[in-house]
Amino acid sequence: MKYISLLLLFALVLNIGVKAQELNEILGRPTSNSVTVSILFEKQTEFYVEYGSIPGVYSQATAHLTNAPGTPDEIDLENLSADKQYFYRTRYRFTGTSPFIEGNEHSFHTKRAEGSSFSFTIEADVHLYDKKGCKNLYNVCLANQAEDHPDFMIDLGDTFGDDHFPDEMTSAKSDSLHRVYRPILGSICHSVPFYFCLGNHEGEFDYYLAQDPPNNIAVWGTLWRKFYYPNPFPNDFYTGNTQVEPYGIGTPENYYAWTWGDALFVVMDVYRDQCDSSAKPKNWDWTIGYPQYSWLKSTLENSTSKYKFVFAHHTRGQGRGGVITARYFEWGGYNNDGSTWGFGTYRPGWGKPIHQLFVDNGVNIFFQGHDHLFAREELDGVIYQEVPMPSDSTYKIGMLANADAYVSDTLDGSGHLRVFVSGSCVKVDYVRAYLPADTLEGIHKNREVAFSYSLGDCSSFGVKQEKEKPSIEVYPNPAADLIHVGQSAFKENYEYYIFDQLGQKLIQTHSVDIDVSQLPPGIYILDLKGSEEEYFQKFVVQR
Repeated sequence: MKYISLLLLFALVLNIGVKAQELNEILGRPTSNSVTVSILFEKQTEFYVEYGSIPGVYSQATAHLTNAPGTPDEIDLENLSADKQYFYRTRYRFTGTSPFIEGNEHSFHTKRAEGSSFSFTIEADVHLYDKKGCKNLYNVCLANQAEDHPDFMIDLGDTFGDDHFPDEMTSAKSDSLHRVYRPILGSICHSVPFYFCLGNHEGEFDYYLAQDPPNNIAVWGTLWRKFYYPNPFPNDFYTGNTQVEPYGIGTPENYYAWTWGDALFVVMDVYRDQCDSSAKPKNWDWTIGYPQYSWLKSTLENSTSKYKFVFAHHTRGQGRGGVITARYFEWGGYNNDGSTWGFGTYRPGWGKPIHQLFVDNGVNIFFQGHDHLFAREELDGVIYQEVPMPSDSTYKIGMLANADAYVSDTLDGSGHLRVFVSGSCVKVDYVRAYLPADTLEGIHKNREVAFSYSLGDCSSFGVKQEKEKPSIEVYPNPAADLIHVGQSAFKENYEYYIFDQLGQKLIQTHSVDIDVSQLPPGIYILDLKGSEEEYFQKFVVQR
Protein backbone atom coordinates (compact mmCIF):
# COMPACT_ATOMS: atom_id res chain seq x y z
CA MET A 1 0.00 0.00 0.00
CA LYS A 2 2.89 2.34 0.84
CA TYR A 3 4.46 1.76 -2.57
CA ILE A 4 1.14 2.37 -4.35
CA SER A 5 0.80 5.70 -2.53
CA LEU A 6 4.32 6.66 -3.57
CA LEU A 7 3.57 5.87 -7.19
CA LEU A 8 0.32 7.82 -7.10
CA LEU A 9 2.19 10.80 -5.64
CA PHE A 10 4.77 10.46 -8.38
CA ALA A 11 2.05 10.42 -11.03
CA LEU A 12 0.77 13.72 -9.69
CA VAL A 13 4.27 15.21 -9.72
CA LEU A 14 4.77 14.07 -13.30
CA ASN A 15 1.75 16.09 -14.37
CA ILE A 16 3.43 19.31 -13.22
CA GLY A 17 4.47 21.08 -16.37
CA VAL A 18 3.00 18.41 -18.66
CA LYS A 19 -0.71 19.17 -18.61
CA ALA A 20 -1.61 22.02 -20.92
CA GLN A 21 -2.20 25.14 -18.85
CA GLU A 22 -4.51 27.92 -19.93
CA LEU A 23 -2.97 30.26 -17.32
CA ASN A 24 0.75 30.39 -16.50
CA GLU A 25 2.22 32.76 -13.90
CA ILE A 26 5.86 33.38 -12.94
CA LEU A 27 6.98 35.90 -10.33
CA GLY A 28 10.16 37.95 -10.55
CA ARG A 29 11.84 41.15 -9.34
CA PRO A 30 10.41 41.28 -5.80
CA THR A 31 11.20 44.52 -3.97
CA SER A 32 10.15 46.34 -0.79
CA ASN A 33 6.93 47.54 -2.40
CA SER A 34 6.30 45.56 -5.59
CA VAL A 35 6.65 42.31 -7.49
CA THR A 36 6.38 41.49 -11.20
CA VAL A 37 4.13 38.68 -12.36
CA SER A 38 4.59 37.41 -15.92
CA ILE A 39 1.26 36.04 -17.15
CA LEU A 40 0.97 33.84 -20.23
CA PHE A 41 -2.20 32.72 -22.01
CA GLU A 42 -2.26 30.75 -25.26
CA LYS A 43 -5.63 32.27 -26.24
CA GLN A 44 -6.66 35.90 -26.51
CA THR A 45 -7.79 36.75 -23.00
CA GLU A 46 -9.02 39.69 -20.97
CA PHE A 47 -7.55 39.56 -17.48
CA TYR A 48 -6.54 41.44 -14.36
CA VAL A 49 -4.82 40.63 -11.07
CA GLU A 50 -6.28 41.30 -7.64
CA TYR A 51 -4.14 41.18 -4.52
CA GLY A 52 -4.01 41.92 -0.80
CA SER A 53 -2.38 40.97 2.49
CA ILE A 54 -5.18 38.67 3.67
CA PRO A 55 -5.98 35.34 2.00
CA GLY A 56 -9.14 35.62 -0.07
CA VAL A 57 -9.40 39.37 0.52
CA TYR A 58 -8.06 41.53 -2.30
CA SER A 59 -7.91 45.24 -1.54
CA GLN A 60 -6.08 46.18 -4.76
CA ALA A 61 -6.40 45.28 -8.43
CA THR A 62 -4.57 46.03 -11.65
CA ALA A 63 -6.12 47.49 -14.75
CA HIS A 64 -7.85 45.13 -17.18
CA LEU A 65 -5.61 43.98 -20.02
CA THR A 66 -6.09 41.99 -23.20
CA ASN A 67 -3.16 39.85 -24.25
CA ALA A 68 -1.71 38.78 -27.56
CA PRO A 69 -2.03 34.96 -27.71
CA GLY A 70 1.18 33.22 -26.66
CA THR A 71 2.79 36.46 -25.49
CA PRO A 72 3.45 36.92 -21.76
CA ASP A 73 2.52 40.22 -20.12
CA GLU A 74 4.57 41.58 -17.22
CA ILE A 75 2.30 43.12 -14.59
CA ASP A 76 3.70 45.01 -11.60
CA LEU A 77 1.81 44.57 -8.34
CA GLU A 78 2.59 47.87 -6.63
CA ASN A 79 1.90 49.94 -3.51
CA LEU A 80 2.88 47.08 -1.23
CA SER A 81 4.33 47.26 2.29
CA ALA A 82 7.81 45.99 3.10
CA ASP A 83 8.36 42.74 5.00
CA LYS A 84 4.86 41.43 4.43
CA GLN A 85 3.22 38.40 2.85
CA TYR A 86 0.76 39.06 0.04
CA PHE A 87 -1.81 36.96 -1.76
CA TYR A 88 -2.97 37.32 -5.35
CA ARG A 89 -5.02 35.68 -8.05
CA THR A 90 -5.58 36.31 -11.75
CA ARG A 91 -9.14 36.69 -13.01
CA TYR A 92 -9.62 36.13 -16.71
CA ARG A 93 -12.07 35.40 -19.49
CA PHE A 94 -11.43 34.36 -23.04
CA THR A 95 -12.57 36.71 -25.77
CA GLY A 96 -16.28 36.35 -26.38
CA THR A 97 -17.02 34.63 -23.07
CA SER A 98 -18.19 35.68 -19.63
CA PRO A 99 -18.02 35.80 -16.64
CA PHE A 100 -14.44 36.01 -15.34
CA ILE A 101 -12.75 32.78 -14.25
CA GLU A 102 -10.92 32.89 -10.91
CA GLY A 103 -7.35 31.60 -11.03
CA ASN A 104 -5.77 29.90 -8.03
CA GLU A 105 -4.64 32.07 -5.14
CA HIS A 106 -0.86 32.35 -4.79
CA SER A 107 1.41 34.25 -2.41
CA PHE A 108 4.77 36.00 -2.12
CA HIS A 109 6.76 38.05 0.38
CA THR A 110 8.18 41.54 0.02
CA LYS A 111 11.70 42.43 1.14
CA ARG A 112 12.48 41.19 4.63
CA ALA A 113 13.54 43.62 7.34
CA GLU A 114 17.00 43.44 8.88
CA GLY A 115 17.07 40.88 11.68
CA SER A 116 14.19 38.83 10.27
CA SER A 117 14.45 35.18 9.26
CA PHE A 118 13.82 33.75 5.80
CA SER A 119 14.94 31.05 3.40
CA PHE A 120 15.77 30.76 -0.29
CA THR A 121 16.69 27.88 -2.60
CA ILE A 122 19.34 27.39 -5.28
CA GLU A 123 19.46 25.05 -8.27
CA ALA A 124 21.90 24.68 -11.16
CA ASP A 125 22.34 22.88 -14.48
CA VAL A 126 18.86 21.58 -15.21
CA HIS A 127 19.97 20.36 -18.67
CA LEU A 128 16.58 19.18 -19.93
CA TYR A 129 17.73 19.97 -23.47
CA ASP A 130 20.23 17.08 -23.49
CA LYS A 131 20.53 13.57 -22.06
CA LYS A 132 21.92 14.76 -18.72
CA GLY A 133 18.63 16.14 -17.41
CA CYS A 134 15.56 14.07 -16.44
CA LYS A 135 12.31 16.05 -16.51
CA ASN A 136 10.54 13.69 -14.10
CA LEU A 137 13.24 14.11 -11.47
CA TYR A 138 13.37 17.87 -11.99
CA ASN A 139 9.65 18.04 -11.25
CA VAL A 140 10.32 16.17 -8.00
CA CYS A 141 13.05 18.68 -7.10
CA LEU A 142 10.77 21.63 -7.86
CA ALA A 143 8.08 20.13 -5.63
CA ASN A 144 10.72 19.76 -2.90
CA GLN A 145 11.66 23.41 -3.25
CA ALA A 146 8.02 24.47 -3.06
CA GLU A 147 7.69 22.49 0.18
CA ASP A 148 10.50 24.60 1.67
CA HIS A 149 8.40 27.77 1.19
CA PRO A 150 11.38 29.92 0.17
CA ASP A 151 11.14 33.66 -0.42
CA PHE A 152 12.74 33.09 -3.85
CA MET A 153 14.77 30.68 -5.96
CA ILE A 154 18.07 31.36 -7.75
CA ASP A 155 18.88 29.28 -10.84
CA LEU A 156 22.60 29.20 -11.70
CA GLY A 157 22.24 28.55 -15.42
CA ASP A 158 22.68 25.88 -18.07
CA THR A 159 18.92 25.75 -18.16
CA PHE A 160 17.88 26.84 -21.66
CA GLY A 161 20.80 25.39 -23.64
CA ASP A 162 20.98 27.64 -26.73
CA ASP A 163 24.64 26.93 -27.45
CA HIS A 164 24.41 23.13 -27.49
CA PHE A 165 23.69 23.35 -31.21
CA PRO A 166 25.15 26.75 -32.23
CA ASP A 167 25.30 26.01 -35.95
CA GLU A 168 21.71 24.78 -36.05
CA MET A 169 20.13 27.41 -33.81
CA THR A 170 17.41 29.73 -35.09
CA SER A 171 15.27 32.31 -33.34
CA ALA A 172 12.33 29.90 -33.45
CA LYS A 173 14.37 27.12 -31.83
CA SER A 174 15.62 29.51 -29.15
CA ASP A 175 12.02 30.53 -28.51
CA SER A 176 11.09 26.88 -28.01
CA LEU A 177 14.01 26.22 -25.63
CA HIS A 178 12.91 29.05 -23.37
CA ARG A 179 9.16 28.52 -23.73
CA VAL A 180 9.24 24.84 -22.72
CA TYR A 181 10.23 25.82 -19.16
CA ARG A 182 7.23 28.09 -18.59
CA PRO A 183 4.82 25.38 -17.38
CA ILE A 184 7.62 23.55 -15.56
CA LEU A 185 8.90 26.56 -13.60
CA GLY A 186 5.36 27.89 -13.35
CA SER A 187 4.46 24.91 -11.17
CA ILE A 188 6.14 26.69 -8.22
CA CYS A 189 7.28 30.12 -9.42
CA HIS A 190 3.75 31.49 -9.17
CA SER A 191 4.67 31.76 -5.47
CA VAL A 192 8.48 31.54 -5.56
CA PRO A 193 10.06 34.49 -7.42
CA PHE A 194 12.60 33.30 -9.99
CA TYR A 195 16.11 34.76 -10.40
CA PHE A 196 18.27 33.59 -13.29
CA CYS A 197 22.07 33.53 -13.52
CA LEU A 198 23.52 32.87 -16.97
CA GLY A 199 25.47 29.69 -17.70
CA ASN A 200 27.83 28.84 -20.53
CA HIS A 201 25.15 26.85 -22.37
CA GLU A 202 22.83 29.87 -22.60
CA GLY A 203 25.33 31.09 -25.21
CA GLU A 204 24.90 34.75 -24.29
CA PHE A 205 28.50 35.88 -24.69
CA ASP A 206 30.36 38.38 -26.77
CA TYR A 207 31.94 35.89 -29.16
CA TYR A 208 28.48 34.98 -30.44
CA LEU A 209 27.11 38.53 -30.12
CA ALA A 210 29.62 39.65 -32.77
CA GLN A 211 28.62 37.00 -35.34
CA ASP A 212 26.25 38.39 -37.99
CA PRO A 213 24.16 40.43 -35.53
CA PRO A 214 21.30 40.29 -34.83
CA ASN A 215 21.07 36.81 -36.33
CA ASN A 216 23.01 34.85 -33.73
CA ILE A 217 22.34 32.68 -30.71
CA ALA A 218 23.40 35.35 -28.20
CA VAL A 219 20.91 37.95 -29.44
CA TRP A 220 18.14 35.40 -29.84
CA GLY A 221 18.86 33.88 -26.44
CA THR A 222 18.82 37.25 -24.68
CA LEU A 223 15.60 38.36 -26.35
CA TRP A 224 13.70 35.15 -25.64
CA ARG A 225 15.01 34.90 -22.05
CA LYS A 226 13.79 38.43 -21.36
CA PHE A 227 10.53 37.71 -23.21
CA TYR A 228 9.57 34.84 -20.88
CA TYR A 229 11.37 35.53 -17.57
CA PRO A 230 11.46 38.86 -15.67
CA ASN A 231 15.02 39.25 -14.35
CA PRO A 232 16.11 42.38 -12.40
CA PHE A 233 17.31 45.57 -14.05
CA PRO A 234 18.82 48.65 -12.35
CA ASN A 235 16.29 50.76 -10.44
CA ASP A 236 15.88 52.11 -6.91
CA PHE A 237 15.97 48.55 -5.49
CA TYR A 238 18.37 46.60 -7.74
CA THR A 239 21.76 47.61 -9.08
CA GLY A 240 23.30 45.98 -12.13
CA ASN A 241 24.23 46.34 -15.78
CA THR A 242 23.15 49.75 -17.06
CA GLN A 243 24.45 49.25 -20.60
CA VAL A 244 21.72 49.46 -23.25
CA GLU A 245 22.34 46.99 -26.07
CA PRO A 246 21.01 47.18 -29.65
CA TYR A 247 18.61 44.91 -31.59
CA GLY A 248 15.81 45.42 -29.10
CA ILE A 249 17.74 43.96 -26.17
CA GLY A 250 17.90 47.07 -24.00
CA THR A 251 19.48 46.33 -20.64
CA PRO A 252 20.42 42.62 -20.77
CA GLU A 253 19.41 41.87 -17.15
CA ASN A 254 22.48 39.67 -16.79
CA TYR A 255 24.13 40.80 -13.53
CA TYR A 256 22.47 42.43 -10.56
CA ALA A 257 22.46 42.81 -6.77
CA TRP A 258 20.00 43.50 -3.98
CA THR A 259 19.61 43.21 -0.21
CA TRP A 260 17.07 41.06 1.62
CA GLY A 261 16.96 40.91 5.40
CA ASP A 262 20.53 40.81 6.69
CA ALA A 263 22.00 39.58 3.40
CA LEU A 264 23.50 41.05 0.25
CA PHE A 265 22.88 39.01 -2.90
CA VAL A 266 25.20 39.50 -5.89
CA VAL A 267 24.57 37.63 -9.16
CA MET A 268 27.45 37.77 -11.64
CA ASP A 269 27.59 37.04 -15.37
CA VAL A 270 30.92 35.43 -16.23
CA TYR A 271 30.20 35.12 -19.97
CA ARG A 272 28.78 38.19 -21.71
CA ASP A 273 32.08 40.11 -21.81
CA GLN A 274 34.45 37.15 -21.45
CA CYS A 275 36.31 37.26 -24.79
CA ASP A 276 35.36 38.33 -28.32
CA SER A 277 37.83 35.98 -30.05
CA SER A 278 36.84 32.60 -28.57
CA ALA A 279 33.76 30.88 -27.19
CA LYS A 280 35.95 29.13 -24.60
CA PRO A 281 38.74 31.53 -23.58
CA LYS A 282 41.52 30.30 -21.31
CA ASN A 283 43.78 31.82 -18.69
CA TRP A 284 44.11 35.62 -18.94
CA ASP A 285 42.00 35.73 -22.12
CA TRP A 286 38.92 35.26 -19.94
CA THR A 287 37.40 38.30 -18.16
CA ILE A 288 34.15 39.57 -16.70
CA GLY A 289 34.99 42.96 -18.22
CA TYR A 290 35.94 46.12 -16.39
CA PRO A 291 32.37 47.54 -16.15
CA GLN A 292 31.13 44.48 -14.27
CA TYR A 293 34.32 44.32 -12.20
CA SER A 294 33.88 47.97 -11.13
CA TRP A 295 30.24 47.34 -10.25
CA LEU A 296 31.16 44.21 -8.27
CA LYS A 297 33.90 46.06 -6.38
CA SER A 298 31.62 48.99 -5.56
CA THR A 299 28.73 46.72 -4.55
CA LEU A 300 30.84 44.72 -2.10
CA GLU A 301 32.77 47.68 -0.68
CA ASN A 302 29.63 49.76 -0.05
CA SER A 303 27.57 46.98 1.50
CA THR A 304 26.85 47.06 5.22
CA SER A 305 24.94 43.76 5.19
CA LYS A 306 25.84 41.19 7.83
CA TYR A 307 26.03 38.40 5.25
CA LYS A 308 27.24 38.54 1.67
CA PHE A 309 26.42 35.88 -0.93
CA VAL A 310 27.79 35.88 -4.48
CA PHE A 311 26.48 33.70 -7.31
CA ALA A 312 27.90 32.79 -10.73
CA HIS A 313 27.73 29.80 -13.02
CA HIS A 314 31.43 29.10 -12.45
CA THR A 315 34.72 30.74 -11.51
CA ARG A 316 36.43 31.90 -14.70
CA GLY A 317 33.51 30.70 -16.83
CA GLN A 318 35.18 27.53 -18.09
CA GLY A 319 37.17 24.64 -16.61
CA ARG A 320 36.28 22.60 -13.56
CA GLY A 321 36.67 23.06 -9.82
CA GLY A 322 36.25 25.71 -7.15
CA VAL A 323 39.13 26.80 -4.93
CA ILE A 324 41.71 25.32 -7.30
CA THR A 325 40.61 27.58 -10.16
CA ALA A 326 40.01 30.50 -7.78
CA ARG A 327 43.76 31.06 -7.33
CA TYR A 328 44.52 31.90 -10.93
CA PHE A 329 44.21 34.68 -13.54
CA GLU A 330 41.54 37.35 -13.15
CA TRP A 331 39.82 35.46 -10.36
CA GLY A 332 42.89 34.83 -8.18
CA GLY A 333 45.76 36.82 -9.66
CA TYR A 334 48.41 34.14 -10.23
CA ASN A 335 49.80 33.00 -13.57
CA ASN A 336 49.46 29.44 -14.78
CA ASP A 337 52.56 28.31 -12.84
CA GLY A 338 50.79 29.16 -9.57
CA SER A 339 53.76 31.06 -8.14
CA THR A 340 54.18 34.28 -10.17
CA TRP A 341 51.76 37.16 -9.75
CA GLY A 342 50.27 38.36 -13.03
CA PHE A 343 47.32 40.52 -12.04
CA GLY A 344 49.12 43.86 -12.21
CA THR A 345 50.49 43.03 -15.65
CA TYR A 346 47.32 41.64 -17.22
CA ARG A 347 44.78 43.85 -15.40
CA PRO A 348 46.63 47.15 -14.88
CA GLY A 349 44.73 49.63 -12.75
CA TRP A 350 42.13 47.16 -11.53
CA GLY A 351 43.64 46.83 -8.06
CA LYS A 352 42.92 43.30 -6.87
CA PRO A 353 41.55 40.02 -8.27
CA ILE A 354 37.98 38.87 -7.73
CA HIS A 355 38.78 36.42 -4.93
CA GLN A 356 40.60 39.13 -2.99
CA LEU A 357 37.54 41.36 -3.33
CA PHE A 358 35.59 38.55 -1.67
CA VAL A 359 38.12 38.20 1.15
CA ASP A 360 38.54 41.91 1.85
CA ASN A 361 34.80 42.58 1.90
CA GLY A 362 33.62 39.63 3.95
CA VAL A 363 31.88 37.48 1.35
CA ASN A 364 30.59 34.45 3.24
CA ILE A 365 29.69 32.05 0.44
CA PHE A 366 30.28 31.96 -3.30
CA PHE A 367 27.75 29.66 -4.99
CA GLN A 368 28.45 28.13 -8.40
CA GLY A 369 27.14 25.38 -10.68
CA HIS A 370 28.67 23.95 -13.88
CA ASP A 371 30.23 20.80 -12.42
CA HIS A 372 27.04 18.85 -11.60
CA LEU A 373 27.82 17.69 -8.06
CA PHE A 374 27.80 18.92 -4.46
CA ALA A 375 31.09 20.21 -3.07
CA ARG A 376 31.93 22.51 -0.19
CA GLU A 377 35.40 24.07 -0.04
CA GLU A 378 36.96 27.02 1.74
CA LEU A 379 39.69 29.45 0.72
CA ASP A 380 40.87 32.36 2.89
CA GLY A 381 37.63 32.28 4.89
CA VAL A 382 35.36 32.27 1.82
CA ILE A 383 33.23 29.15 1.26
CA TYR A 384 33.14 28.00 -2.36
CA GLN A 385 29.91 26.04 -2.72
CA GLU A 386 29.26 23.89 -5.79
CA VAL A 387 25.52 23.32 -6.39
CA PRO A 388 24.35 19.89 -7.63
CA MET A 389 22.08 19.20 -10.59
CA PRO A 390 18.36 18.99 -9.75
CA SER A 391 17.68 16.52 -12.56
CA ASP A 392 20.42 13.85 -12.74
CA SER A 393 18.54 10.54 -12.58
CA THR A 394 21.82 8.58 -12.51
CA TYR A 395 22.78 10.56 -9.38
CA LYS A 396 26.44 10.29 -10.40
CA ILE A 397 27.15 12.35 -13.56
CA GLY A 398 29.11 15.12 -11.87
CA MET A 399 30.74 12.92 -9.25
CA LEU A 400 32.23 10.61 -11.85
CA ALA A 401 33.34 13.38 -14.20
CA ASN A 402 34.42 16.26 -11.97
CA ALA A 403 34.95 15.26 -8.32
CA ASP A 404 38.72 15.20 -8.74
CA ALA A 405 38.62 18.97 -9.39
CA TYR A 406 37.52 19.55 -5.76
CA VAL A 407 39.47 19.20 -2.54
CA SER A 408 36.79 18.58 0.13
CA ASP A 409 33.22 17.56 0.92
CA THR A 410 32.16 16.15 -2.45
CA LEU A 411 28.86 14.28 -2.76
CA ASP A 412 26.90 12.75 -5.61
CA GLY A 413 23.14 12.86 -6.03
CA SER A 414 20.56 15.26 -7.33
CA GLY A 415 18.68 18.04 -5.56
CA HIS A 416 18.81 21.65 -4.46
CA LEU A 417 20.36 23.81 -1.76
CA ARG A 418 18.14 25.32 0.90
CA VAL A 419 19.57 28.32 2.73
CA PHE A 420 18.11 29.66 5.99
CA VAL A 421 19.13 33.17 7.02
CA SER A 422 18.52 34.79 10.40
CA GLY A 423 20.05 37.58 12.41
CA SER A 424 22.29 35.07 14.22
CA CYS A 425 23.24 32.53 11.56
CA VAL A 426 23.15 31.07 8.06
CA LYS A 427 22.35 27.39 7.53
CA VAL A 428 22.89 25.56 4.22
CA ASP A 429 21.24 22.19 3.52
CA TYR A 430 21.74 19.91 0.54
CA VAL A 431 18.23 18.50 0.00
CA ARG A 432 18.30 15.44 -2.23
CA ALA A 433 15.65 14.56 -4.79
CA TYR A 434 14.82 10.97 -5.71
CA LEU A 435 12.46 9.34 -8.15
CA PRO A 436 9.94 7.20 -6.22
CA ALA A 437 11.29 3.99 -7.77
CA ASP A 438 14.72 4.80 -6.32
CA THR A 439 13.37 4.97 -2.75
CA LEU A 440 11.56 1.62 -2.65
CA GLU A 441 14.49 -0.28 -1.10
CA GLY A 442 14.56 2.13 1.83
CA ILE A 443 18.18 3.19 1.35
CA HIS A 444 17.29 6.76 0.43
CA LYS A 445 14.31 9.05 0.96
CA ASN A 446 13.22 11.95 -1.16
CA ARG A 447 14.02 15.24 0.64
CA GLU A 448 16.71 13.66 2.80
CA VAL A 449 19.37 16.17 3.87
CA ALA A 450 22.70 14.82 2.62
CA PHE A 451 24.92 17.59 4.00
CA SER A 452 24.38 20.57 6.27
CA TYR A 453 26.54 23.34 7.68
CA SER A 454 26.06 26.68 9.36
CA LEU A 455 27.74 30.02 9.91
CA GLY A 456 27.09 31.46 13.36
CA ASP A 457 24.80 30.08 16.06
CA CYS A 458 21.75 28.41 14.51
CA SER A 459 20.45 26.72 17.66
CA SER A 460 17.68 29.22 18.38
CA PHE A 461 16.93 29.65 14.69
CA GLY A 462 16.39 25.93 14.25
CA VAL A 463 13.87 25.89 17.10
CA LYS A 464 11.99 28.76 15.55
CA GLN A 465 11.74 27.01 12.19
CA GLU A 466 10.10 24.00 13.84
CA LYS A 467 7.49 25.99 15.77
CA GLU A 468 4.05 24.61 15.03
CA LYS A 469 1.07 26.71 14.07
CA PRO A 470 -1.47 26.78 16.91
CA SER A 471 -4.88 25.26 16.39
CA ILE A 472 -7.30 28.19 16.07
CA GLU A 473 -11.08 27.99 16.30
CA VAL A 474 -13.68 30.72 15.92
CA TYR A 475 -17.09 29.83 17.39
CA PRO A 476 -19.92 29.97 16.94
CA ASN A 477 -19.43 30.06 13.19
CA PRO A 478 -21.76 31.31 11.72
CA ALA A 479 -22.28 33.86 14.50
CA ALA A 480 -24.97 36.43 15.20
CA ASP A 481 -23.69 38.72 17.96
CA LEU A 482 -20.51 37.37 19.58
CA ILE A 483 -17.57 35.20 18.54
CA HIS A 484 -15.02 33.53 20.78
CA VAL A 485 -11.45 32.86 19.65
CA GLY A 486 -10.03 29.62 20.97
CA GLN A 487 -6.56 28.26 20.26
CA SER A 488 -4.38 25.38 21.42
CA ALA A 489 -2.01 27.46 23.54
CA PHE A 490 -2.00 31.10 24.62
CA LYS A 491 1.76 31.54 24.84
CA GLU A 492 1.52 34.66 22.69
CA ASN A 493 -0.50 37.82 23.34
CA TYR A 494 -2.29 38.22 20.05
CA GLU A 495 -4.03 41.30 18.76
CA TYR A 496 -7.21 40.56 16.83
CA TYR A 497 -8.38 42.40 13.73
CA ILE A 498 -11.54 41.83 11.72
CA PHE A 499 -11.61 42.73 8.03
CA ASP A 500 -14.38 42.61 5.46
CA GLN A 501 -13.86 41.06 2.03
CA LEU A 502 -12.65 44.38 0.62
CA GLY A 503 -9.83 44.50 3.16
CA GLN A 504 -11.37 47.24 5.31
CA LYS A 505 -10.42 46.97 8.99
CA LEU A 506 -13.58 47.02 11.09
CA ILE A 507 -12.56 45.87 14.58
CA GLN A 508 -9.31 45.82 16.59
CA THR A 509 -9.12 44.23 20.04
CA HIS A 510 -7.07 42.11 22.47
CA SER A 511 -10.11 40.26 23.77
CA VAL A 512 -10.85 36.68 22.74
CA ASP A 513 -14.57 37.50 23.01
CA ILE A 514 -15.44 39.84 20.17
CA ASP A 515 -18.74 41.67 19.68
CA VAL A 516 -19.82 41.40 16.02
CA SER A 517 -23.41 42.51 16.54
CA GLN A 518 -22.85 45.71 14.57
CA LEU A 519 -21.51 43.91 11.51
CA PRO A 520 -23.94 43.24 8.67
CA PRO A 521 -24.38 39.61 7.56
CA GLY A 522 -21.51 38.40 5.39
CA ILE A 523 -18.09 36.76 5.28
CA TYR A 524 -15.26 38.23 7.39
CA ILE A 525 -11.58 37.58 8.06
CA LEU A 526 -10.17 37.34 11.58
CA ASP A 527 -6.49 38.33 11.62
CA LEU A 528 -4.45 37.18 14.66
CA LYS A 529 -1.21 39.14 14.95
CA GLY A 530 1.61 38.24 17.30
CA SER A 531 5.09 39.72 17.66
CA GLU A 532 6.51 37.38 15.01
CA GLU A 533 3.54 35.46 13.58
CA GLU A 534 0.24 36.11 11.90
CA TYR A 535 -2.72 33.78 11.28
CA PHE A 536 -6.03 34.17 9.46
CA GLN A 537 -9.42 32.56 9.95
CA LYS A 538 -12.66 33.12 8.02
CA PHE A 539 -16.02 33.35 9.78
CA VAL A 540 -19.60 34.21 8.85
CA VAL A 541 -22.05 36.63 10.42
CA GLN A 542 -25.59 35.36 9.87
CA ARG A 543 -28.94 36.39 11.35
